[in-house]
Amino acid sequence: MSTEIYSQSLSLLTDLYQLTMAYGYWKMGMQNKEAVFHLFFRKKPFGGAFAIAAGLETAINFLENLRFTPDDLVYLGNLTDRFGKKLFEEKFLQFLGEMRFTCDLDALEEGTPVFPYEPILRVKGPLLQAQLLESPLLNIINFQTLIATKASRIVWAAGSDPVVEFGMRRAQGIDGAISASRAAFIGGCESTSHLLAGKLFGIPVKGTQAHSWIMAFSEEEDSFQAFSEIFPDSSVFLIDTYDSLKGIEKAIRVAKKMRSSHHELIGVRLDSGDLVVLSQKIRKKLDEAGFTNLSIMASNELDEFLIENCKRSGGKINVWGVGTHLMTGGGQPALDGVYKLAALRDPGKPWEYKLKVSDQVTKTTDPGILQVRRFVSENGYIADMVYNVENPPTGENAMIEFGVGGKKKEIEKGQPYIDLLQKIFSQGSLVYKKPSLQALQKRTLQELSKFPKGIRKLADPDPYFCGLEEGLYKKKIQLIKESTKA
Repeated sequence: MSTEIYSQSLSLLTDLYQLTMAYGYWKMGMQNKEAVFHLFFRKKPFGGAFAIAAGLETAINFLENLRFTPDDLVYLGNLTDRFGKKLFEEKFLQFLGEMRFTCDLDALEEGTPVFPYEPILRVKGPLLQAQLLESPLLNIINFQTLIATKASRIVWAAGSDPVVEFGMRRAQGIDGAISASRAAFIGGCESTSHLLAGKLFGIPVKGTQAHSWIMAFSEEEDSFQAFSEIFPDSSVFLIDTYDSLKGIEKAIRVAKKMRSSHHELIGVRLDSGDLVVLSQKIRKKLDEAGFTNLSIMASNELDEFLIENCKRSGGKINVWGVGTHLMTGGGQPALDGVYKLAALRDPGKPWEYKLKVSDQVTKTTDPGILQVRRFVSENGYIADMVYNVENPPTGENAMIEFGVGGKKKEIEKGQPYIDLLQKIFSQGSLVYKKPSLQALQKRTLQELSKFPKGIRKLADPDPYFCGLEEGLYKKKIQLIKESTKA
């Protein structure tokens, strides 16, 4: 499990300004004020309608091991300002060394479809602690959510065809490869070529061979023959090293020899060329030779749009090996997740709601202690409401759509619903049972099936209604007006 990787101290996986703010809170005696922060995103990734929440288990492992070690404190103690004065005093470093995570954390379960402005995480606890979590939680959740979302789009484009994650070599560094393999599986990929991910997470591993294997032999056919003898029941031949159509003829000859020895070739792989035309010709040759069940795999800089186009154009690919554009979030370098303060109080006192006001309406945040309510009909999900748990909706479920000039929508009283944020940590103690990765993948597919299919369109998806509970919306408008008078 990922605990093996994240068990060491990662308390310095943060930005300097988190520590300077924490020091400021400590100096001002504000460290124990109770705060509520929400992590959410504003822009729909990849031009779609939703994202797939991912990264929670990694975040849990990080929080369970959150400690400032002696080495961390020595490093912080040696930091200086531009005049050479120590940045942090010794008593503050001692405070950090004794600090333990005591916040509440509520979160969407991984594999949950989530929409802009809906909290993925809610952190409630001492202000100083909650502040220190901003950078690492954004680092963990933003990336894995981005990749899980990209994977779900690719899997959707592939339909019933399996998708193999092939991108470790193109990922952004070691942790990028590990995290992306995990997130891609949550998003729906059937397997990975990445052995470390297979070991850590129990993801099925698959692979074929590289062009170098073919080129290491004097004859292409000899390379196929040798591979078939070494792996008689798990061979896939890469046929495009020289000429794909000549390569398939050689692969068929070897496959016939394998069959005579009671073994079967699993498939052939194309890594270049016109996938539609080549796959059609290859399928015809395979069928004529009696290999109607033999798979044709493609792995050539694929993304969801190329896969969709290939299938629409009559291509005969039925296994997809997707690398670069999956593992790097091709088309979008990052999820624009943010972590914003929404409520603050002295312990035992009433909450003071907070919001950031901006000339850009989309950057004005939502105040309160937020929860996401997803309404359910007999046909599936129909709308999402973000509300303040301190003032939950009563009577009619009226809400105002997110965005400029949002429309009002009312959900019939008594309509069934699910509240999505689940309790993960209570005062620093883990109270959530982490599901298997296989269960999370199943959850992704099941949850997406409960939405109207139109929201899954790769471009110009149908809208899904998400909004603020009407009372919370009015409170937000009031706070905006008060802030502009200040």
